[in-house]
Amino acid sequence: MASVQFQPAAITPSERETQRVLFITRKWGPAVGGMETYCERLTEELAKARAVDVIALEGQDDGQPPSAWLLLLFPFTVLGRLFRLKNAPAIVHIGDMAIWPLALMAAAFFPRAALVLSAHGTDVSYAARGGVKGMLYGLYLSIGSRLLTRAEVIANSRATETRLTEIGWDCSAVVPLATDLRGNPQAGFDPKQLLFAGRLITQKGLSWFVNEVLPLLSQDVRITVVGTVWDKSEAAALGHPQVEFLGRKPQGELALLFAQAGCVIVPNIERGNGEFEGFGLIACEAASAGGLVLAADTGGLRDAVQDRETGHLIEAGNAQSWAAKITEVLDQDPCERAQFLARSQELAQSHYSWSRVAEQTTEVYASCR
Repeated sequence: MASVQFQPAAITPSERETQRVLFITRKWGPAVGGMETYCERLTEELAKARAVDVIALEGQDDGQPPSAWLLLLFPFTVLGRLFRLKNAPAIVHIGDMAIWPLALMAAAFFPRAALVLSAHGTDVSYAARGGVKGMLYGLYLSIGSRLLTRAEVIANSRATETRLTEIGWDCSAVVPLATDLRGNPQAGFDPKQLLFAGRLITQKGLSWFVNEVLPLLSQDVRITVVGTVWDKSEAAALGHPQVEFLGRKPQGELALLFAQAGCVIVPNIERGNGEFEGFGLIACEAASAGGLVLAADTGGLRDAVQDRETGHLIEAGNAQSWAAKITEVLDQDPCERAQFLARSQELAQSHYSWSRVAEQTTEVYASCR
């Protein structure tokens, strides 16, 4: 269980108290994922200008989220930490919507503190899966929207904002995520190598791509897959003779792989149950590292990719369009490719920065007063 206190430099004691943030999250390292990265990096950036206390539930050493048992115990851990907290926060920031009751708990201890919640795609799309669990989760979120009417809500994409509104929450701001990944475009990239990175779940579209798009491409085109298998049904795609599975890779190696690939594919599919990609961090990571990004024009990927600027958006589920665009970029003139990558990387690194995320989050904090 992580209990972290960040102390910013060059800030007076009075400013420290008036700007203090209490950040509560169940998403933290060593678990791997966009939400974990968001919580860790946002709090680090916020701490450069204010005091930040973090109550976080650590993930497992293998990169998986904490066990269900630890999740059930987390509210009691938070309760204990709230009793021991020495300084009252000005802002209580809850890291994701699934733990919204912890905002009520913190408000009982610190009634003068402003309440802020972050919303991610998985927070608001689970209810769309249907069944008893989905129905109950949708009701759970709806109850939260009625009990936390004074809370400010930050969505990570316009797609997430839309779903929040449908559930009943009022969204205060859309703040796209960011990345620290850096790399250099490679003059010696492999024009026959595609790269897929991320969790292997149906929504990410790897199986769809292997079954529907790969047969439309040249037989010497290969796909390198980096990530972890979450959905066993997706594992079948890894046995294709044109697919190489590398498993998890550290960020430095991943950046190099992004830059060396002919293109980085993010082929998310639109599911009939309403699940969607909340943001799509891989897309801006790849662009920032010097990769040529092709992403599905769906969900939060529309905020993770600036079309024809940091990558290209392609109609989700349209195999012919995907095959045509891949062929086009793999056959692109090397000079044109280099120019595009230089522009896309510069824009990705400037826009998808954690300093920008912290600045926009601070603007939301200011609106609470």
